[in-house]
Amino acid sequence: MARVIAEREDVIPMLAEVFRTYGFEGASLARISEGTKLGKGSIYHFFPGGKEEMAEVVLAQVDEWFQRNVFESLNERADPAEGITAMFDDVGRYFMSGRRVCLVGVFALGNERDRFATRVRDYFSAWIDALSAALVRAGRKPKEAKALAEEVVGGIQGALVLARAFDRTDVFTETLDRLRERLLAN
Repeated sequence: MARVIAEREDVIPMLAEVFRTYGFEGASLARISEGTKLGKGSIYHFFPGGKEEMAEVVLAQVDEWFQRNVFESLNERADPAEGITAMFDDVGRYFMSGRRVCLVGVFALGNERDRFATRVRDYFSAWIDALSAALVRAGRKPKEAKALAEEVVGGIQGALVLARAFDRTDVFTETLDRLRERLLAN
């Protein structure tokens, strides 16, 4: 049965979960309709550009969340250690302690990679740049900070994959704890 949704914004989190589950290619109109409980007419009313527009809007919302909750904290907190701590706390909550896969990561690994390459690259670059800048403010040398930021973001992404593969959220949360300790050790 189709659901009545008044705002396009209400649909975006549901679309995100469909894309997280099936990727871009696997998110058929039938799966999108099932995941949003909307009929095809309603879906195209909200997203006349089809699945590509849906994916762009979902990726934009993920990017906005990370800009507001992670990157700004890393860039704007006077104490870089507070920003780094907030990053780990917010990332842990966002990914539901490893129960939620990274949608941008799904798009980076799937067949849709080239279609959304700029958005995917910009997301990871912004994260690495913000973390690297915080590490420099905390006293690390720029080259070391950049390498460490890449390692940490990669570690977080890898921990998400392992948590899903092993069906164990502790793999994710313990990795976050180890990475946090490593960054704040100075």
